[in-house]
Amino acid sequence: MQTLGFQKRKCLWWLILFCSLFLIFGDAHAQARSRAFKVLAFYTAKNDQAHISFVHEANHWFSRKATEHNFSYDSTSNWALLNGRNLSKYQVILFLDTRPEDSAQRAAFQAYMEHGGAWMGFHFSAFALANSDYPENWNWYHNVFLGSGAYVSNTWRPTSAILRIEAPDHAATQGLKPTFKSSPNEWYRWSKDLRQNKDIRILLSVDSSSFPLGTGPKPSEIWHSGYYPVAWTNSRYRMVYMNMGHNDIDYEHNSKKELSFTFDNPEQNTFILNSLLWLGHRASLDRLVGIRTAK
Repeated sequence: MQTLGFQKRKCLWWLILFCSLFLIFGDAHAQARSRAFKVLAFYTAKNDQAHISFVHEANHWFSRKATEHNFSYDSTSNWALLNGRNLSKYQVILFLDTRPEDSAQRAAFQAYMEHGGAWMGFHFSAFALANSDYPENWNWYHNVFLGSGAYVSNTWRPTSAILRIEAPDHAATQGLKPTFKSSPNEWYRWSKDLRQNKDIRILLSVDSSSFPLGTGPKPSEIWHSGYYPVAWTNSRYRMVYMNMGHNDIDYEHNSKKELSFTFDNPEQNTFILNSLLWLGHRASLDRLVGIRTAK
């Protein structure tokens, strides 16, 4: 009788242990599946040393955050990979410095976004200027998707700004104070007033306490007043654009020495990571339930 009781208790112990392990590992696997998403970043990193510096920094930072927050991160300078077959493998696409110039790549990206893909772009990825290497020749991207139109002017040299939260209820701005100081950056002004676009929701803007913003030497490179959006999203798509992405370089001495780093800023990093997780988790959820839910 004692032997039989011991065997029953032993079997019961193993059953409890098996069920516990099943629940633990099953729950962990379910959480991993529900949280994981795949990111692919495109970049050029050939011309401006400040942009090259940012691209290298961004690839390092996003790779580290991918490990910490359970998403995958790939990056490439091969823009030929911007095609429908390859894009279908990823929930979020990043443009770190430039934009695609090939018409087939542009068409693939537009189709990806119009069918529920997610995108985050930085700084120069929104640049468009007539008679430049990046002319205003992609109407959908600059006027519909971004809504900003052409580049008009910028501050100089790269300078920190006080940024104001314009959408405190948005997922991208959670955990941030109403204003915070950015990393040094070259700030852009656009041809279109984003406040007049019903599809655009501005997330961050330059706070008036930043003025004068810039040091010159040209007077036009110093802003003394005005309204300047820094980050925004478009309700017709799952996207976030942010103007950050230009490190300060020792230009005066014709050197490649880096004087500032975009990701050397905890508050700004919170905004960037919040934005990516919002895009990635929404994309993963939409794929899981089979619907598009762009906000």
